[in-house]
Amino acid sequence: MAAELPPGLRAAIDQELSGASRKDLAQRTAATTEAYRAGRGSSAVIKGRDDALAYALARLPATYAADAAVFEEAQDRAPDFAPKTLLDAGCGPGGGSWAALEAWPSVEQVTWFDASDPFLDMAQRLAADAPGPLRAAQRQRGDLLAGSLPKADLVLASYALAEIPLAAQTALVQRLWEACDGLLALVEPGTPAGYDRILMARGTLTGAGARLIAPCPHANACPLYPPDWCHFNVRLPRSRDHKLAKGAEAPFEDEKFAYLLAARPTVVAETAAGRVLSRPISGKAGIELKLCGTTGLERRFVPKRDKAAHAQARRLGWGEAWP
Repeated sequence: MAAELPPGLRAAIDQELSGASRKDLAQRTAATTEAYRAGRGSSAVIKGRDDALAYALARLPATYAADAAVFEEAQDRAPDFAPKTLLDAGCGPGGGSWAALEAWPSVEQVTWFDASDPFLDMAQRLAADAPGPLRAAQRQRGDLLAGSLPKADLVLASYALAEIPLAAQTALVQRLWEACDGLLALVEPGTPAGYDRILMARGTLTGAGARLIAPCPHANACPLYPPDWCHFNVRLPRSRDHKLAKGAEAPFEDEKFAYLLAARPTVVAETAAGRVLSRPISGKAGIELKLCGTTGLERRFVPKRDKAAHAQARRLGWGEAWP
């Protein structure tokens, strides 16, 4: 998987960076990273415009890329789904909404919901010259756990569960599902903790009657056990400013993420027959795949002598659906 920011969003970030101190942004980026690693949410460090800009520079490309990869899978599983309304819950600077509009031009109305004014302000500035639904997005500042959430065909919570106290995460998943009229997309960091949150959401949603369409090929108990966990990877290019902000030299970044797609019965979708859970291992004799299938985990070896199957396996990557 690979993803790059839309030109309009890239240009908007560059415009925000005009005249900004790269050293200051790097320091703010480091403070945000330290807060996340310590288990604190963005509210601990995103206090104003410059903090939101540092986040948009250093983290928005990766969250956008993860969301875009998840939405690509949603399109594969439910090709006829054409949402008209989007709720971006815990939207941050709005990168997930951009990814949704790239996937579904059918979206006519966007609602940004976040507790952070600096994030909402940044989302609005970045969308000043964006396609109509983004430019006209409705912004709602509030607590995801208080009051009612607006209904939408597509509900996205991207890197949002981690911002919520552990004891309240199940309640938030229930609220997100109640707000969803079509498809719910949950995206979290691809860490064991992020996977645990997705696993909790999985149990909550199946208990509420949701249909899981990805990445799981079944609704049975997850067959993975620690130290293993379900996560995937997307590669994104780094701009010069991105590298400076993160103190990195590599021209690309690998963002690991965990996700879940759950659908209402009204969404016509099919579940994958299986899922490639790690990078395929190619050898002289063939390709070895680690799969999650309807009967659980399996290691499948596709020999080179089986030319048709081998050609198909060569096209599969980590995270893709098994035909």
